[in-house]
Amino acid sequence: MPYTVGLTGGIGSGKSAVAGLFAKRGIAVIDSDEIAHELTQSGGVAIEPIREAFGAEVIDDSGALDRAKMRALAFGETRKRLKLEAILHPLIRKESTLRLGRVKSPYAIVVIPLLVEGGNDRSRYARVLVVDCPEAFQIERVMRRSGLAEKAVRDILAAQATREQRLARADDVIDNSGTVEALEPQVARLHDKYLTLAGGPRPAS
Repeated sequence: MPYTVGLTGGIGSGKSAVAGLFAKRGIAVIDSDEIAHELTQSGGVAIEPIREAFGAEVIDDSGALDRAKMRALAFGETRKRLKLEAILHPLIRKESTLRLGRVKSPYAIVVIPLLVEGGNDRSRYARVLVVDCPEAFQIERVMRRSGLAEKAVRDILAAQATREQRLARADDVIDNSGTVEALEPQVARLHDKYLTLAGGPRPAS
């Protein structure tokens, strides 16, 4: 298995932007959200367990998970959210492990939004990298990109770890309270650090 960095952060913190900058440097990125989408598309292996647990009403006409209906259920009642996570998380971990076994880059980034929230084995990751920004920025970004109402975004935030809990678990932090351009030097510094820690080739100076 490669040297592995777990990249996490709250919704709207900028995890995808940061992961993309590592990918531009030739680093393998395994995205848990992407895997979850694959598992819950039509024919995905999570569809039947979800149908059995929540009923056919959360499956759309194409046979995929109706994400809006599932979101309303899962973030409206903690018990249902935990039931959904109990279905998805083991499947996501299994697929992540398979993909890690195929990694060719000196280290790998695994994007896992709920790394801090529990049920995730911290020992799987050599480092935990947190993308951090103020909660107000998260709410604004999510509302802008998704069209969700502020209350819906706050419900999602309430189900996640707090900013303080996440930072307490971090080995490394990227500050995303500024511009996208401000991410580049932070990623460059960490990329060099991770290459050294992983024992991989360092970039030419």
